[in-house]
Amino acid sequence: MSNYKMETKCVQSGYNPGNGEPRVLPIVQSTTFRYTSSDQMGRLFDLEESGYFYTRLQNPTNDAVAAKICDMEGGVAAMLTSSGQAANFYAIMNIAEEGDHIVCASALYGGTYNLFAHTIRKMGVKATFVDPDCTEEELNAAFQENTKAVFGETIANPALTVFDFEKFAKAAHAHHVPLIVDNTFATPINCRPFEWGADIVTHSTTKYMDGHAACVGGAIVDSGNFDWAAYGDKFAGLTTPDETYHGIVYTEKFGKAAYITKATSQLMRDLGSIQSPQNAFLLNLGLESLHLRVPRHCENAVKMAQYLQGHEKVAWVNCPSLPGSKDYDLVQKYMPDGTCGVITFGLKGGREAAVKMMDKLKLVAIVTHVADARSCVLHPASHTHRQMNEQELLEAGVQPDLIRFSLGIENIEDLIADVEQALED
Repeated sequence: MSNYKMETKCVQSGYNPGNGEPRVLPIVQSTTFRYTSSDQMGRLFDLEESGYFYTRLQNPTNDAVAAKICDMEGGVAAMLTSSGQAANFYAIMNIAEEGDHIVCASALYGGTYNLFAHTIRKMGVKATFVDPDCTEEELNAAFQENTKAVFGETIANPALTVFDFEKFAKAAHAHHVPLIVDNTFATPINCRPFEWGADIVTHSTTKYMDGHAACVGGAIVDSGNFDWAAYGDKFAGLTTPDETYHGIVYTEKFGKAAYITKATSQLMRDLGSIQSPQNAFLLNLGLESLHLRVPRHCENAVKMAQYLQGHEKVAWVNCPSLPGSKDYDLVQKYMPDGTCGVITFGLKGGREAAVKMMDKLKLVAIVTHVADARSCVLHPASHTHRQMNEQELLEAGVQPDLIRFSLGIENIEDLIADVEQALED
């Protein structure tokens, strides 16, 4: 449905029922699929024929939802994973292995930072973190001979730093590696990274895409634009025979679908971080209203930020969509219609005042989540980023007093009233 507008894609992409088939995407809740021919089953295992034989690798419900997200992002192939963390892990490890290196913008979600700084390092893949505001010279200096990818977040969680796509894409492509971008906060409603030079997009579908805190999930989308074969020595996993599939060369056999095919048939086969069909079904329901919810999230965020800016007890407010914010010019360039429903702020009383205020909230909840229909707050230094030391927190853009406020889609006057009573002595 690539010729349709985004609103139509949200509702109808991915699943096209035939005559007499269910109008609503069915949940194919089956681990296995029956065949009457042993030879056909063998061809499926050899990737010589497309079809379903085991849900860990592919499932009709999952594939329909992945196809919808792919269409929304403007890609050529996509896959679902069990979580956003799994999506980011697969996105990197599909092209990197022991002895390799990646370059990352330092403003990242705490779990992603830990994944790249520590977990994959134990697997032999090292990461160099660069300030998102670095100069082109500083960025280029971070690359090594064994660099395999550049990674960043469209809008960093919780720093809310806006990613400069063109700067990072230029550097990545000059060094013959892909740019991978986590587009969770912006969603394709507000930003389509492929249009700005990104090659691969990831999502924590747990957030705005689901939108109701109902199911954990992730997605990877390939633009099909990066020419893996042109740099065959660097990406041998895609351009040389895979002996676990009788010598298949992914780029030769699958063309622009090579990256996702390898991630599915190799990483998902061996690691198994599949999204359940039930969760994919719920995710699809969330996607159908994404184009309606995201503007409301963004509207509420701006109004709350404006209220907080005028409050005597508030020390600072960060909302990228507000004039005067550090990245406002980048917002106008990459996301002129809005950023996300998340803002951050600090109180003049510091960390102690922040905790006190959060504990007094009645309508807004303290939860380890963000970006769903219900408003919530979190203190990252105490919660999502507590594994970081003080220096790492500052590099990730997390001040000790920072409160992350995810605005839902409730009435903004009710939300402001709740914050107002929580700020009273």
